[in-house]
Amino acid sequence: MTHSPDTHSFFARTLLALMVGALLVLGGCATTQTLVEDARGGPGARLDPWENWNRKVFAFNEGLDERVLKPVATGYAKVVPQFVRRSVDNFFSNAADGWSAVNNVLQGKPEPAFSDVVRFTTNTVFGFFGILDIASEFGLQHYYEDFGQTLGRWGFGAGAYIVWPLIGSSTVRETIALPLDRTASPSVYLSDGSYQFGIVGLQIINTRAKYLGASQVIDDIALDKYSFIRDAYLQRRRSLVFDGDAPPEPDASSPVGGADAEPLYAPAPPATAGPSPNKK
Repeated sequence: MTHSPDTHSFFARTLLALMVGALLVLGGCATTQTLVEDARGGPGARLDPWENWNRKVFAFNEGLDERVLKPVATGYAKVVPQFVRRSVDNFFSNAADGWSAVNNVLQGKPEPAFSDVVRFTTNTVFGFFGILDIASEFGLQHYYEDFGQTLGRWGFGAGAYIVWPLIGSSTVRETIALPLDRTASPSVYLSDGSYQFGIVGLQIINTRAKYLGASQVIDDIALDKYSFIRDAYLQRRRSLVFDGDAPPEPDASSPVGGADAEPLYAPAPPATAGPSPNKK
């Protein structure tokens, strides 16, 4: 059974509408009370005014992962040779390089943008659409800039932390950027709905198989997995926006929306002349 482009577009619009609607509902429920670190909290607690909702969605995602994604990814890793899995990862990374070039241009960083263009062109032409990572053999580095990072460079703060069903960790800013970042997926450019879902499924399973070891480490060391993942995600996104040179974080004990809190608008410093690659 195949799905027409109109059907796929309908599903995409419906998902986006649900996400925007949920943002409005959550916004109405948010308070400006002081959020301090406690036994379950961490540095990211002050950016998590919707924690009750987020924990429920996180538990749903964890259950789905434990019952479906992890077993499938484990079987996939056992059956599919590593070089094949690496080739699949290269293919999707190549698409990300193309989108990264666009975002580096939007951020006013010409040298990384040029590197991304050369990477994308080289691997697409000589690496069989990115299956082989020829560019890395020549010393060209990944940058992986997305539109969420671009909004951050333009001065938009992260906003509240959100956990979405299936998608996982996000923020208000990253959620707004999601529809455009979706254009980096090769599935968008396929007209057959069954192939689109197949490409998305392959990307999800291949990525989950790649991080099987890391997820086990988190399970072993994290007293509160939700807080650990939230804080790591927020810290990483902040670092990526500032190209690894983020200013000191605001006082964690200050109220949300207070003078020391991270604002919804926080301009990043001007891009430097030399490239500063963002590792994957």
